[in-house]
Amino acid sequence: MKAEAGSGLKLGVTGGMGSGKSTVCKVFSVLGIPVFSADDEAKRIQDNDRELQAAISSVAGKDLFPGGRLDRAEMARLIFSDRSMLEKVNSIVHPAVFNSFRKWFLNQSSPYSIMEAAILFESGAFKMMDRIVTVITPLEERIERLVSGNRFTREQVIERVGNQLDDASRIADSDFLIFNSENDMVIPAVLGIHAEMLKLYGKINRD
Repeated sequence: MKAEAGSGLKLGVTGGMGSGKSTVCKVFSVLGIPVFSADDEAKRIQDNDRELQAAISSVAGKDLFPGGRLDRAEMARLIFSDRSMLEKVNSIVHPAVFNSFRKWFLNQSSPYSIMEAAILFESGAFKMMDRIVTVITPLEERIERLVSGNRFTREQVIERVGNQLDDASRIADSDFLIFNSENDMVIPAVLGIHAEMLKLYGKINRD
């Protein structure tokens, strides 16, 4: 099934830090569904957009881009200890990411395309989506995954999770759920959602 460029549906995939969103999206990619990573795009923009860099440094009150690259450790220290700072930085970054997504989507010719975003709801990106998937993994398992990968300490994970929406709130506003704990079968869940999205696309184009 082929869609005209930019005419497909938009599926948002979200979930808490360490829930396994990227793993889930890799399965969708194998099925031929294009995936836009909002988190990766935010990093790319922050490393390359000089105007955006200046705006973020102004909000932070210091240069966060020594040598033109974001000092991610310092950024994290600032925004995760100060919610108002986090909101100000997000108000600069999110519109740029949304704009990139819109341009990217116009070039896609799949029945549906995915935006993968950790803060799909918090950022307002959910408003652009036709359907939303939340990936659910128990908090302790998420912490263990992130700490065992030597990316974060337990304290850092808990601090960052505290700045994200809780699973109950995500679930209430989601159309599909994928449970991604040790014994859960992710592939059948993805296949089921894939079938539903294709069915929805077909129905919309018949009506």
